[in-house]
Amino acid sequence: MKNLVNFKTLVLAFGLFSGLAAAQKITANNVKTTVAGTSTLHAWTMTSTTGSFSGNVSGNTIQDVNYKLVSKTLKSGKGPMDSNAYKAVQADKFPNITFTATSVNMGKGTMTGKLTVTNVTKTISVPVNVTKSGDTYTVWGQASIKMTDYGVTPPAFMMNTVKTGNEITITVNAVAK
Repeated sequence: MKNLVNFKTLVLAFGLFSGLAAAQKITANNVKTTVAGTSTLHAWTMTSTTGSFSGNVSGNTIQDVNYKLVSKTLKSGKGPMDSNAYKAVQADKFPNITFTATSVNMGKGTMTGKLTVTNVTKTISVPVNVTKSGDTYTVWGQASIKMTDYGVTPPAFMMNTVKTGNEITITVNAVAK
């Protein structure tokens, strides 16, 4: 009888712990990313809606955050500008821009993780807002970085008469289920 009680306790404990350990996997394949900057001529933006985002929801936390963007999906609507941007980030050699983080909490806060552009990875902190509606999670974040910190020379045009500013702002909006 004692063995039966111990067995039932073990089964109950295993069931509780496995239920607590189970996390909801979320993904998004239509992540909107906007990169905005300045130049000596005008402000500019490039946008993509094909990035990907994934994570594991556990309670009020999304763990194992992964974001990926193929550089050449960013478009400005101006072909020559796009070509210069792809050349600057060496998109043929390093096609992806990625961000990974251990976790992010629901609500407004900061997510710290590793951003990789070209072959340079840096730890950055990103102000974020994470909301939940049903089984859908919206993760919005915005960070300003300097291109030169990632080995990117800001593009210049028209025999260096038009120069791109070094600082850019990256905005990411992922809606994941």
